[in-house]
Amino acid sequence: MGSCLPKYQQAGRSDPNVNLTGGNLHLVTTMEIWEEKLSEAEKCRKSVIANFSATWCGPCRTISAFYAELAQKHPSLMFLLVDVDQLTELSTLWDIQATPTFFLLRNGQQIDKHVGANKQDLQRKITAILNSKP
Repeated sequence: MGSCLPKYQQAGRSDPNVNLTGGNLHLVTTMEIWEEKLSEAEKCRKSVIANFSATWCGPCRTISAFYAELAQKHPSLMFLLVDVDQLTELSTLWDIQATPTFFLLRNGQQIDKHVGANKQDLQRKITAILNSKP
C-alpha cells in the first residue's frame, strides 16, 4: 500500500512547498478521520476539498505543492488528502477511477468534482465555491 506523502517526505526529507503538519491541509488515513473531518467542517460551516491521490501518480505529485498553497490561501475551506492505496475503502465508496480526483463538498455532499492536475480548472472550481458560499 502507498502513502500520501511523497517519497522525499517518507525518507525524512522535506519539501518547503508541501506542509502536512497542522494548518489547513489534513491527511486522512482512516475512515474515522474522514468522518471526523467532515463533521468538523459541517460544524464550522466550511466546504471541503478532498484530494484523492497516489504516491505513484505523476500528476498527483505535480499538483501537490499547488494544493498545499490553496490550503494556505483559503482558510475558510477545509483541504483533505487521501491516498487511494492506503484508504481503499473510502476510494471505493467515492468510485475513484483516476488520480488525482478532487471532490468539492458542502455539508458532506458533493457539489463539484475535478479529475486531473489542471491547476487553473481546480482554482476556478474553488473560486466558484467561495463565491457561492451560503
